[in-house]
Amino acid sequence: MNKRVLIAGLFHETHTFLEGSTGLADFQILRGAELLRCAGDSSPLGGVLARAERHGWEVLPTVDYRAQPGAIVEDEVVTAFFAELAREAGPHLERGVDAVYLVLHGAMTARALEDVEGEVLERLRGMPGLAGVPVFGVFDLHANFTPRMAALSQCLVGYRENPHTDAREAACLAADLLERSLAGGEVPVQCFLPTPIVWPPTGTATAGDPMRTLERRAREFEALPGVWAVNVVAGFAFADAEWTGVSFVASGQDETNLNSCLRQLADLAWELREIGNVVDPPLAQVMRDLGEAGGGLTVLVEPSDNIGGGAPGDGTGLLRALIEHRIGNAAICLADPAAVRAAAQAGPGARVRLSLGGKGSRFDAGPVELEVEILTVNDGRFELEDKQSHLASMCGDWFDMGLCAVVRWAGLTILLTSIKTPPFDLGQWRSQGIEPGELSVVVVKAAVAHRRAYDPIAGRMWWVDTPGPCGSNLRTFPYRRIRRPVYPLD
Repeated sequence: MNKRVLIAGLFHETHTFLEGSTGLADFQILRGAELLRCAGDSSPLGGVLARAERHGWEVLPTVDYRAQPGAIVEDEVVTAFFAELAREAGPHLERGVDAVYLVLHGAMTARALEDVEGEVLERLRGMPGLAGVPVFGVFDLHANFTPRMAALSQCLVGYRENPHTDAREAACLAADLLERSLAGGEVPVQCFLPTPIVWPPTGTATAGDPMRTLERRAREFEALPGVWAVNVVAGFAFADAEWTGVSFVASGQDETNLNSCLRQLADLAWELREIGNVVDPPLAQVMRDLGEAGGGLTVLVEPSDNIGGGAPGDGTGLLRALIEHRIGNAAICLADPAAVRAAAQAGPGARVRLSLGGKGSRFDAGPVELEVEILTVNDGRFELEDKQSHLASMCGDWFDMGLCAVVRWAGLTILLTSIKTPPFDLGQWRSQGIEPGELSVVVVKAAVAHRRAYDPIAGRMWWVDTPGPCGSNLRTFPYRRIRRPVYPLD
């Protein structure tokens, strides 16, 4: 008889220091059989569905909620998710379920509920027939893992790469481990060890230390007897929650061996802690260096306005600098639906004064008033060029920027989008008629996840500190709930 596997998803990275909130309207929701539409796409859900077919599971789809990183989640979202989960799962539970598979982020926080993923697992365990079934799943490397998440599941597998080029692969690995459990009757235990460390996103790239060494050691541990999966959890620093920070999670059958692996990883993380505490150079220094001769494309990375970390993507720090220094053959993208509407009303060929950016964060100096030429107004839906990109881990094969406008001031091209778009795929530019490889300077509102797209075309890449809600200096954030003491805050 085919194994019956209940599948659900909940995906949001919550930046608790942002203004505003993330409501129900911000989530893309799939219900019941709608989840099966993701079969074959590049998302983690697409990965588990592919493996389910290979393993001959009977898939029991329930509900999938996902939204871009953003501000604190409204309680109505959590209430609606649990109501829909119970409704969709009900008929399946009456016939019995062999296992549960979850597609999670791991850093979701609601107003009244700090550990949303832990609550999901607890409520699942309380549903009829689910108290003792194995719970497996996949989660983002930037989760803030909690003791409840560890205790209420058997094997959650985190992404191993940042940028997240392996999100679908990690989901497939978790599905394969679940098949191992179902086929052999082996039920692993899961061990968890937090550390007194929190790193900004700019310090968590897996191409360099500390993450490179930690991930390499984790893979070595997975070759040991009784060890199924070892996760290096980088954490999401912009969440003021008790368990925010770096942690380690391992699943397998030898609990003693698992805990030994975790302790060694925690000790190693402490030795490498200063390398992960990245602080970006000041704007004035970068703009001075930009004037020096340099071959090819210069990518200016603006972590403080990191869309992948929840920032609004309309910060004006580098926009102002490009204007002030009259940098030619340059481009920047701003998420500004009001400016798009004004540009669309004026139409291509018109010259119009627009109020650009500076509307989404109290840290910003405010909008920049600029007279620009409207070049194009187009639909912003594009197919991802890289189906293994960080963006694919969030949305699958397509992304919709909403209505877009391309405008120009002097030698500066500005792409205006209606929906903030993580800059993880060059199709974002090319879909709007802009070839990024032909530019001299491009601004990227990211921390690390852009690198898979931009490293191949960049002559040089500089990170720069500007005003914004995702700055790398964690000492500037008013933490109240995080466990103390913690490095580098103390």
